[in-house]
Amino acid sequence: MTASVPLPLSGVLVADFGRVLAAPYATMLLADLGADVVKVEHPQTGDDTRAWGPPYAHGEATYFLSVNRNKRSVALDLRDADDRRRAGELARRADVLFENFRPGTLDRYGLGYEDVRARNPGIVYCSITGFGSGPGAALPGYDLLIQAVGGLMSVTGPAPGEPVKTGVALVDVLTGLHAAVGVLAALRHRDATGEGQRIEVDLLSTLLSSLVNQSAGYTLAGRVPGILGNRHPSIAPYEVFRAKDQPLVIAVGNDRQFAALCRGVGAPELAADPRFAGNADRVGHVDALADVLGELLADRTADEWFEHLTPLGVPCGPVNDLGQAFALAERLGLSPRVPVDGGDGDALDLVANPIKLSGTPPRYDRRPPRLGEHTGEITDWLDS
Repeated sequence: MTASVPLPLSGVLVADFGRVLAAPYATMLLADLGADVVKVEHPQTGDDTRAWGPPYAHGEATYFLSVNRNKRSVALDLRDADDRRRAGELARRADVLFENFRPGTLDRYGLGYEDVRARNPGIVYCSITGFGSGPGAALPGYDLLIQAVGGLMSVTGPAPGEPVKTGVALVDVLTGLHAAVGVLAALRHRDATGEGQRIEVDLLSTLLSSLVNQSAGYTLAGRVPGILGNRHPSIAPYEVFRAKDQPLVIAVGNDRQFAALCRGVGAPELAADPRFAGNADRVGHVDALADVLGELLADRTADEWFEHLTPLGVPCGPVNDLGQAFALAERLGLSPRVPVDGGDGDALDLVANPIKLSGTPPRYDRRPPRLGEHTGEITDWLDS
């Protein structure tokens, strides 16, 4: 890509009143694709995640750094009349506004959807909440809480009665992705009609949708799933086994792969065993199958099985830590890291945007902003 080629969202101004994770993740995705994202922060505290450490890099919380690149920060106190006027002017000029306050909060400052739309009819106004703007509006939208009440923890854990959360705030990330898709759809609609609209995305609805087959099993068949540990409710073998040195995942999705696995572990006869011949048979006899495979897989290391079984068409791999996962991505040529100028002579080693565009790839030309770093230039522009 040459410097003269505009990015897909060049010219799109995003007023980002979002905080913590779901909204900042969404706006970072838009910023990576060329949008001018102006992050509005409280002058004293800024985004909550600026204080969420350790770990730190260059004296800043890595949590904040992970979701705020390619943005500009303006420090505005909405309780101050001048700052409130500037925030309103930013909303008037913006193409998109993001916010994830409790419903009704921004209305008190003249920044609710109806107020902004009156001054800016083309605005795409995206509100992210925990439980919607109806009866659940007052409930706190914390990811762990959503994982609990939304059913994710009921299917996640080592055994029945031992629910666990995921190792990252996954519902926030999924909600941010859905919000970004909604904004892109609304911008497309505005391009065609000139009309803006409001987008509402809540964490609970996002989780219920993202539980996909588990949710559909309930809505279509009335089945309430439970904790299966690392197993799958509908296919087998699809779980973690213990290799000679560390855990190994086997993720067989069809009979052909199962036959290849049987040959690979030196037991081709298992593919013809009536207990394991078809997928439904294997699911019905999953404990017996796990016992047999467990004994066979214990003879080699996880990496040895990975090297041996993968060429046979068997989906498998060691349970990597993050360092090993990044090393694997690098060996596969996926370039998972991107150096971004830290502004102090050192580069921040950030995680790459996973979207690959052949003509207009994501940009990485602006570090996550320091609190209020661009206040002067932005307020001068808003006051002009």
